Amino acid sequence: MKFEIVKSGSGIGRKNVLGVALYENFTPEDLDTLPSDIALPAEIYIQRENFRAKRGSVLAAPLANEDTRCVALAGLGPRESAKTDDYRLAAFNIVRTAASRGASSVSMSIPGASDRLISRAIGEGAALACYRFEKYRAPDEDDRFAAPETAEILDGDAKALSEGFTIGECQCYARDVANEPGNVINPGTLAETANDLALEKGFKIKVFDESELAAKGMNALLSVGKGSAAPPRLIHLEYAPKSPIATTAIVGKGITFDSGGLDIKPADSMLTMKGDKTGACVALGVIKAASELKLPIAVHAVIGAAENMPGGNSYRPDDIIRAYNGKTIEINNTDAEGRVTLADTLAYACGLKPDNVIDVATLTGACAVALGSTTAGLFTNDDKFGAEFLAAAATSGERFWKLPMDDENLRKKIKSPVADVVNSAGRYGGAITAAMFLENFVEKGRPWIHLDIAAADFVKEPYSYYIKGATAYGLRGIMAWLLDLASRITDR
Repeated sequence: MKFEIVKSGSGIGRKNVLGVALYENFTPEDLDTLPSDIALPAEIYIQRENFRAKRGSVLAAPLANEDTRCVALAGLGPRESAKTDDYRLAAFNIVRTAASRGASSVSMSIPGASDRLISRAIGEGAALACYRFEKYRAPDEDDRFAAPETAEILDGDAKALSEGFTIGECQCYARDVANEPGNVINPGTLAETANDLALEKGFKIKVFDESELAAKGMNALLSVGKGSAAPPRLIHLEYAPKSPIATTAIVGKGITFDSGGLDIKPADSMLTMKGDKTGACVALGVIKAASELKLPIAVHAVIGAAENMPGGNSYRPDDIIRAYNGKTIEINNTDAEGRVTLADTLAYACGLKPDNVIDVATLTGACAVALGSTTAGLFTNDDKFGAEFLAAAATSGERFWKLPMDDENLRKKIKSPVADVVNSAGRYGGAITAAMFLENFVEKGRPWIHLDIAAADFVKEPYSYYIKGATAYGLRGIMAWLLDLASRITDR
């Protein structure tokens, strides 16, 4: 999508769809950016439909005009409480209206668009509005959906719009990979996908197969993948700008399908388990976005990829496994496999000596119980790092909530009488004890954040700017933090 900036006073042009975002209690004057012959029909539709511009609402007013097919009015909610995400959602609703009509162009008047963060949000919303995953469906001849080629923005910030659109597109890329079924994406084909990205962007890449994993002592990752016909892989991509000002490692859980292993899941619980690789997909999307935005921060994307299947060679309850960093793990639940793969992956990432590590994982149902389906859990061994991430991510529209890691009674639950740690401490406080387990494989003193996105990674019913399927939750939050980090360091 190509963005065009129009300055105040000139009004928005006659594109296929004209979009105006409005606060609640708006007045007719708020439609002044529309051409006069279009503003009046829009006012009539507003009155007829009793449109009040509540947050997330949208009204499409069709027009009998050879240039303009319709006006799309998007609600921002009350002016005094409007957040960055409200502008992102308004842009989504306007562009989605245009796309659903097959419009090749759209104009948008969104208050506050001159603000850098709001323009970035508009760009993200525009990209998310163009997303569908329908590659396996036969074409519908009545379907007119098409992403607009051009978007005209009144008083927008061109750089921030482009930045936001890039981030949104990279989130859509991550969603595409996450939405692929298990018969298409397994550990080997995920490595091929990563290799394709590396070739496209010029990344360094290493892929460790099962023999190399065994030689390195990555027995945790190997054990989880033993029951599958598709053996596990550790995937390491590196974006290396000239003279980087910092280095970060993004670690992704890449369970390409999770049956639960020998502790097999009920049938209904296996649905959507193709999405158990979403953390890995987020890692791919982040390194792609960092490269396309030419961030001055080196980024390592490290993915532990495995398929958790039952079989004659599967790992078992009561197994004791020695991980890459030498610690031993007692297995008491083969369906708590993600943390086992992350044990080796985190230890490997710390060995790269980055300034900090962020892991992203669809880890626990307990996190969903605690926070609901639209908030991810955040855990950290460094409160300053956690506070900086939360402050930056607040502009991304992704919700994170910091959960504690200082409960020593809970910590005792991951102690094992026969090994260093046990892989599951039961239901109560399950998200916290999972994070405590992971901390055993993070190098002491290395700032680390764990994002448990299990609650928000897969949408069963559309909401906000997410359609059914994978969300790649966490990508925009991480990118907001990376952009903020780059700004803070270069401004010193």
